[in-house]
Amino acid sequence: MKLDGKAVIVTGAASGMGKAIAELFAAEGAVVLMTDINEEELKAAADAIEGRTAFLKVDMANAEDVEAMIDEAVSQFGTLDILVNNAGIMDGFEPVGDIPDDKWEKLFAVNTTGVMKAMRKATGVFLEKGSGNIINIASTGGFSGAHAGAAYAATKHAVIGLTKNTGFMYAQKGIRCNAIAPGAVQTNIGRSMTNINEFGMERCGMTHGLSPRAGEPSEIAAAALFLASDDSSFVNGEVLTVDGGWTAAF
Repeated sequence: MKLDGKAVIVTGAASGMGKAIAELFAAEGAVVLMTDINEEELKAAADAIEGRTAFLKVDMANAEDVEAMIDEAVSQFGTLDILVNNAGIMDGFEPVGDIPDDKWEKLFAVNTTGVMKAMRKATGVFLEKGSGNIINIASTGGFSGAHAGAAYAATKHAVIGLTKNTGFMYAQKGIRCNAIAPGAVQTNIGRSMTNINEFGMERCGMTHGLSPRAGEPSEIAAAALFLASDDSSFVNGEVLTVDGGWTAAF
């Protein structure tokens, strides 16, 4: 098994890509702390997985929750080896002229600041033990301006920059940090979308129509397993695009 005995945190693990990652990692021998803001769905997801898992309700916009998440993994498992920052929310396709302050701030709190704080806390653990692995779930919207609204695109661009900087900074400290940029994937992230902006949706729809198909969460999980395992030991500070060839068009 590729992750035998590894201690892992997966955020946003109640459904979609996070759930699929937790399932696959547990099947590959990892012990997994699954976190999400949706506690009922999270418990059901954890209970359905064969293997050693634990779950914790975490709001990634809450700094205390994020700190407690890392502490809980170390307390339960004795250490932390892999952090998968998957939790995220969408905007409503608003262009910059229409984005309200509260939505901008909420997206950054969850998609970027929460990710940074989890990485910051985990890095302390990794530096002490001399090894660690961070996998950030970014988006093709993190290098394209045509896949979502201004807020979501900005948060995911920031996650990619954070990933590259972290991979470079700690490359000689035994810590790797990579990102996955999924294209369209069959998840319920749409539940986080409110007040859809018709103009923004129309503009983005021009490129959405070029996507060959929507991916399955299991396909993103397989990419995450590659980055989590020793198969990618010389891969660091990179962004792995997993979109079925969508962005190869432009």
